[in-house]
Formats: sequence, C-alpha cells, structure tokens
Amino acid sequence: MAGGIIDIGLSGLLVAQRGLITVGQNISNVNTEGYSRQQVQQGAREPQFLGGFYFGTGVDVVGVRRAYDAFLTRQVRDYTASVEEMRDYRRIASQVDNLLADSQAGVAPGLRELFDAFQEVASDPTSIPVRQSLLGSARALVERFRDMAWRLREILGQIGTGMRSLVGEINELAGSIADLNERIVAIQGATGQPPNDLLDRRDQALTELARLVGVKAVPQDDGAVNVFIGSGQALVVGARAQQLEVTRNRFDPEREEVSLTTGGGLVEVTDFMRGGRLGGLLRVREEVVEPARNALGRLAAALALGVNRQHRLGQDLNGNAGGDLFILPQPKVRASTANAGTGQVQASLVSAPGLTTSDYSLRYDGGGLYTLTRLSDGQTFAIDTGGAASYTTPLIDGMRLTVQAGAAPGDTFLIQPTAVAAEELDLKVGAPSEVAAASLIRAEAAAGNTGTATIDTGRVNSPDDRVTIRFTSATTFDVTDETTGAVLAQGLSYTAGAPIRFNGWEVRINGSPAAGDRFYVDHLAASADAANTGSGSITDAVLLNDYDPNLQDPVTITFTSPTTFTVSGATTGTPTTSVSYTPGQPISYNGWTVIIRGTPAAGDRFTIGPNTGGAGDNRNALALAALDQAQETEGGTATYREAYGRLVSDVGARTRNARQTQEAREALLRQAEKAREAVSGVNLDEEAAALLQYQQAYQAAARVVAMAQGLFDTLLRALGR
Repeated sequence: MAGGIIDIGLSGLLVAQRGLITVGQNISNVNTEGYSRQQVQQGAREPQFLGGFYFGTGVDVVGVRRAYDAFLTRQVRDYTASVEEMRDYRRIASQVDNLLADSQAGVAPGLRELFDAFQEVASDPTSIPVRQSLLGSARALVERFRDMAWRLREILGQIGTGMRSLVGEINELAGSIADLNERIVAIQGATGQPPNDLLDRRDQALTELARLVGVKAVPQDDGAVNVFIGSGQALVVGARAQQLEVTRNRFDPEREEVSLTTGGGLVEVTDFMRGGRLGGLLRVREEVVEPARNALGRLAAALALGVNRQHRLGQDLNGNAGGDLFILPQPKVRASTANAGTGQVQASLVSAPGLTTSDYSLRYDGGGLYTLTRLSDGQTFAIDTGGAASYTTPLIDGMRLTVQAGAAPGDTFLIQPTAVAAEELDLKVGAPSEVAAASLIRAEAAAGNTGTATIDTGRVNSPDDRVTIRFTSATTFDVTDETTGAVLAQGLSYTAGAPIRFNGWEVRINGSPAAGDRFYVDHLAASADAANTGSGSITDAVLLNDYDPNLQDPVTITFTSPTTFTVSGATTGTPTTSVSYTPGQPISYNGWTVIIRGTPAAGDRFTIGPNTGGAGDNRNALALAALDQAQETEGGTATYREAYGRLVSDVGARTRNARQTQEAREALLRQAEKAREAVSGVNLDEEAAALLQYQQAYQAAARVVAMAQGLFDTLLRALGR
C-alpha cells in the first residue's frame, strides 16, 4: 500500500514539475513574437482493482498543448498580407500623386503658358522676341513632359528593385518553411506528439511570408503544411520549396516579371500574384504607374497631333506653309522573343480623340488573320490582311497598323501607342520665323464693289472637322462640314470605290448606298450611320497633305445678282454657277470656308487666294490659341488641360482610396491580433496563478511521498526490521 501511495505522490510530483517547466517556458517567452501559450494536459492513470474496488494509481502528463486557434491565425495572416499590400501600394501611388499634382513641376502650368504664348503671338505676330518666347514656352513644356515621364520610369525602376529584393526574401522563407516541415513531420512521426515550438516558428514564418505575398497554407495529415501563393501557385509542398525568379518580359526587356520554377522550367506568374508587399508593388504598377505613364504619353501625343495639324494650316514669316511644331512620338511595337516568323508590324498615331491609355497585343492566327486585343478591357479587333505582303489597317483607337508578311501562327507583338510618348516628345521648329502665325489664305473684296456686303478673313478647313456625306439617291451625295456648317459639295455623282477628297483627306465608299444613308469623317475616323439601309461601306480617311492641295489656288466669287453668285477658279465644291446667296451662311471651296454678310450688288467680286505678304496676319495663331479649349482627347470629351486634370484626379483618388483601405485593414488586423492574443498570448497574471497552483501541488505531492515513507518506516519497525 505504501508503495502505491509513493507512486501516486511521485506521479503528482512529476506532473507538477512539468507544469512548472511549462509555466516557466510561457513566462520566459512572454515577449517572443509568434509564441503560443502552452498548457500541460493531465490524465489519471488506469485504476487498480483491489479489495473489490477500483483505486487510483496516480496521474500522467498526456500532452503539452498550444493555446492555438487556426481560424484566428489564418485571419491574422490574411489581414497582414492585405495591409502590407496596401501599404506599398499607397507609398508608390503617393509618389506618383505628388509628382503629377506638383503646381510647379506639373504639366498643367506648362500647357497654360504655351497657349498664353500663342495668344501673345496673335497680339504681335511679327515680333521675333514674342515668337522666341513662344518657342521657349513650347520647349519648357516638352521638358516638363520628359521630366515627369523619366521620373515615372524611375518609379518603375524602384518597383523592379523592390521585386528582386522581395523575391529573394520569399525564397528564403520558403526554404525555411520546407525545413520546418521536414523536422515537424519527423518528430511527430517518431513521438506522436506535436513539437509546439517548431509549429510556432512555422506559423511565424508563414506570417512573415504573408507580409511579402498572399499565402494560403493547407495542413497535411503528417503535420506538414503546403503553401500556395498568388491564385494557387505551389510554393512549398512538404519538404520541397519552389523558387521564384525575377525575369525579363518577353516583349519589353525593361519590364520585370515574376516567374516560378517548375519541373518544366520557368512559368511567368506575375498576373497571379496578389497580397503582401510583392502584390502591392505589382498592383500599383498595373493600376497607377503604367496607366499614368500611358495617360501622360497620350496627352503628349494628342497635343503634338493637334498643334501640328493646326500649325501646318498656317503660314510662317517667310511665306511658307507651316510645318510640324513638335516631333510626334511614334508607338512602340515589340515582338515577342518567342516569335518564330519574320513578320514585322509598324504603328502610327493618326487621330488624337481616339487614343486610349491601353497597350495592345497583336497575335497572328494564320491565314492572313490577326487578332488585336486592347489589354485594358480585353476588347478584340479582327484584322484580315487578305494575304497581302503589306497591309495597313483601318483606324483603330486613333492609330493605324501596317503588317508585313512573314509571321508564323502564334507570333505575338506588343503595341504601346503612348507609353514612351512623353519621353520622346520634342520641339521641331527652332527658328522664330518658322512659327506659322498667319493663315495660308486671304479673302478680299474688290475695290470697285458697290454693294454693302463684306467678307470675313476666312478659315482653312481642318482635316479634323466633322464631315457628313449624305446620299440623296443611290447615285448622288452631298458633303457638309458639320464643324463650320458649310456645304462642301452638292449633287456629286457616286462611283463605288472612287476617291472622295475634302479638307485634305481621302475616303472611298464601296457597295450600294441607299437614299438617306449617311457616312461620317471625324478626326480622320470614318463611320457609317447605324440607321443606314443600303450596303455601302466607307474606308477610313487617309491624310493627303493636311489641307486641300488646291487650297491656295485663287478663287473669285462674282455676284450676278444680290441673291446669286458664280464661282470661278474653284476645283472642289459644286455647283459653281448660279449659287444661291444667304447672308451669313458659310461658303466653302478648295478647303477653305468664308462668310459674306450684307447686301452685295450685281457685279461685286470677292477673291480668296494665297496670303501673299501676310506677315502681320494672326489668324492661325488665334486658331492655335483656341486649341486650349478644343476637346481633342478622351474621345473628344476633354481639352488638354481637362485630360491632365482627370489624370491627376484619378491618381489622387486611387491614392486616397489606398490610404483609407490601408487604415481600415489595419484596424481589422489589430482586432484579429487581439483576438488571437486572447487565445494564444501569455498573460503574466494567469501564469503567476498557475505557478502558485503548481507550486502548491508540488508541495502537496511531496507531503504525500513523505507520509508514505513514514508509513513504510513504521511498518518496518513493527515487524522488527
């Protein structure tokens, strides 16, 4: 009996001792990050049947359990990944926001100064210093575009550097988790008990990994966890860790991607990476930096297109037609390194309103068929080259593609219409005398006119004017310039496929239009009215020379009566005799539009011809200044400054949203951490109470042993031993 009591006491001593060890471990690790409070689990030994009854035989430690909640731990991990993602997103977005919104270095002040300079030239068109000031403003604006574009490029470089650093840390943590998996599986398999401290270390490593990239940990029956990142890419499977690498984009060697090593080699997984700092960098690159770069480039390209087109409609101090004021940046076309064919693709910017901020993918499907995909929204455009050796597409989103034969099926090209436009924008006109402030034409009334009619100075029709071609029958059509309100032609005969030329462009209509069918040309983009009932189709406009080649041919308007006139010398527009006169209505021929007001007399003449000696003319400078209010971007809905303002507003909104989202997720993370801490954290007051409890249990068990020993000694003495 005494022996049994001693065994019971000794078992109590052992359990109390192990309880004290566990409490001491908890207290010692109160400040250890990721440590989970441990608890000794006790169980009564199997009872012994004695004297007709079951008597206890003591106590054993049946396990040491972590105070652990898998749901709370996963929640903390998920919120950690989300917070870190938004933290890096906000940091980079704030840099872009501060750059674009800078009132001193931003583009908005430069745009204002440029159009103010055009207005100053209009006020004093012969002044060389004023023209020099204009060129200075234009050059300063170019530098603003370039500086901002290069700073955006630097931010992209920072993102690339961050990606390389984070990928290295992810690989290191993945290796550590795989090693811990191996040790945990071995220990748990050998002892049947979980190694709590190693489990804590693995959970902490998973949390650290979640700071870098979104993580999903899937427990296995043997004690290991398989780790998946992104949208399900396996990073750790048992004791084996995969490696991430930063690789070069197959189209653009300057753009870095994330790839995962697999048995078959490297697989690009950039688009699948979400959460954590890596996800934040990739997301802000995709949602803020690259779109801002493209939007800035679109604005630079639209400005160059619009200003150049109007500048070419003017005349400089030397009497020459204006040239391009800016060097128009051209799209970048990048062939995939995986292409097997020799086909080439060129792209050109044509119409500013149609330009988007998206990049495009062009894939050769074989048989002369290509698919162009707008990457921002997945919109596709089918291109059928008909097997031609060189094929130029209709206008697509403000640009045209020229496809050369030689591509192999599956060959792919990346087209970036505006990505580097702001970097490559430059000033072309260098001499003040080359600024085309004057108009190319001059309208004058003959000195001997006897009526009261007057003629305005005239306007050169722009290729960007909106023009309507309306069929009056299946074989005749009228042409109206909707921008000026002028009738360009009436009763023209229709021949399928024949060129139709106005305002410096050429289109062709094919098929069989019906009476009432309408076709439109706007900023060189041609379209058919959806309500058309005939089978006619129209090609996109091809720019001839930015203005009608007969623009400067002298034209004379002679009134045969106060209500009719005859036109001589005109090569475009019909009819030329007995034209009805309505005061104030636009009259258009040879690519220009004039307005005559008042009451002419029979025999009165008005001439429109070259603006010889027009150094003091300011009409084209006024037209250039008016571009400040022209809606030339974003589908014709925004001025240049409005487009820039929308860019700044969009980036600012994304930055504010990132800040608010980060703050909200940080609050959720704090709540989750508190909930986990309530379960797993070490509470010193509780541990002190447990310490006292185990101390008392130890002392009591010792007294049981001492008492049993006394009984045993008494028994021995009674037996005389």
